[in-house]
Amino acid sequence: MAHALGSEIVVGVIGAGTMGAGIAQVAAANGHRVVLADASAAAVAKAKDGHAKAMARDLEKGKRTQADADAVLARIQYLHGVGATELAAFAPCGLVIEAIVEDLGIKQALFRALEAVVAREAVLASNTSSLSIAAIAGGCQHGERVVGIHFFNPAPVMALVEVIPALATDRAVLEASRALVERWGKRPVVASDTPGFIVNRIARPFYGESLRVLEEGIADVATIDWAMRTLGGFKMGPFELMDLIGNDVNYAVTRSVFEAMYYDPRYRPSLTQRRLVESGWLGRKAKRGYYDYRDGIAAPTPTEDEVLGRTIRDRVVAMLINEAVDAVQLRVASPEDIELAMTKGVNYPRGLLSWGDALGPAAVLATLESLQQEYGEDRYRPSPLLRRVAKGGGKLLP
Repeated sequence: MAHALGSEIVVGVIGAGTMGAGIAQVAAANGHRVVLADASAAAVAKAKDGHAKAMARDLEKGKRTQADADAVLARIQYLHGVGATELAAFAPCGLVIEAIVEDLGIKQALFRALEAVVAREAVLASNTSSLSIAAIAGGCQHGERVVGIHFFNPAPVMALVEVIPALATDRAVLEASRALVERWGKRPVVASDTPGFIVNRIARPFYGESLRVLEEGIADVATIDWAMRTLGGFKMGPFELMDLIGNDVNYAVTRSVFEAMYYDPRYRPSLTQRRLVESGWLGRKAKRGYYDYRDGIAAPTPTEDEVLGRTIRDRVVAMLINEAVDAVQLRVASPEDIELAMTKGVNYPRGLLSWGDALGPAAVLATLESLQQEYGEDRYRPSPLLRRVAKGGGKLLP
């Protein structure tokens, strides 16, 4: 069965939140007629308003003509509801991408409902950031047409898209999905169907190890963020970024990866973050998180101690490099795609494998072994591949 994803296909998007609205905008901007639906009328209205504002900005910057901007908006059909009546509008879609709540049962039910509506050759894709594509496909009659197409926020801006085939995914579906993403001006990377895929797996220590440093009282939030920004070269510190993402979202992804990895201590969530979520301190959207965003509250001042800052940076970066090396070892993705994913997906200052080569694999190994010896925890175990490269004097990036 052919699964062509040409420029003429109608693209369906279910979920009109930030991600779904962004994906719909990308598809419409690339000439596709788009059907966008959400159970929330407020979400649909917000998406429609956001699209109009995005086109107005493009017009103001000279990126589009008025006719082009009007055409993009005219290509999007907005639907409130995801019941049988609304799903019937997805019948002409050659590709449907879901961007709904990260709940496996809800996603499976949606895909089963879609199968009864769309054509046999239509591709069903999930924008999930951490759930199993195989499990989503397993709930379908024709799992071979199910694939993961994971965008990064904001979808119209971020270049990276992870394309994830399940065990059952037809090779033609994978190739067609990758080709479509490229035509949309994105940079696709192929990831194996493992927890967190590439980015959300490898990035866990950026948050987790920074939280550990905080919990031990080594440094406060502002100092850790300063160290990672100023000395590490990251665009945002871990606590600033968690507050921006939302502590509920970040904690849910961490917990999902931890559980899916059979409770490997390397991915253990933080009690500190859990308490913030339980308190409703979700970050910027709640005006409280690791920082206090309420009016009149001054931002804390970091301790700009370069010796302390380098210690924090080296500890977190060593954990990140080790995670990237382990992803190579376990064939989560190719070394080249891993480098691309971390620079284009989360804007790291450099690829982690090349960063490890610049520091020296032996130096990274020594940092991890020192931490493992001090704490006696499997959390700090070095990747076997890192050990081999460090002992053999080779390179992490071929």
